[in-house]
Amino acid sequence: MATRQAVEQFIEQCKGALEFAEQQYKEASTQEHYNDVEFSQAQLTLEQTLNNLDKLSDSANSQQKEELRRMKLQIQQRQNEMILLDH
Repeated sequence: MATRQAVEQFIEQCKGALEFAEQQYKEASTQEHYNDVEFSQAQLTLEQTLNNLDKLSDSANSQQKEELRRMKLQIQQRQNEMILLDH
């Protein structure tokens, strides 16, 4: 079973990935093709975070799974926004 501390640390890691993606999304919205590398890195970071989230969720209890599920929805929303951005 995943420890509470491990889940909390991972949630903080997820928030960091979301913040990085948000910054890159905003830059891409205004600068178009000038930050392609960073934009792609943000997308990759989100994808890796989702993969790690799924692994952690396998060993989480029901309360932790719900918290991770909500974080997963936020990450997927950001991924969708980045994909749909006319970049």
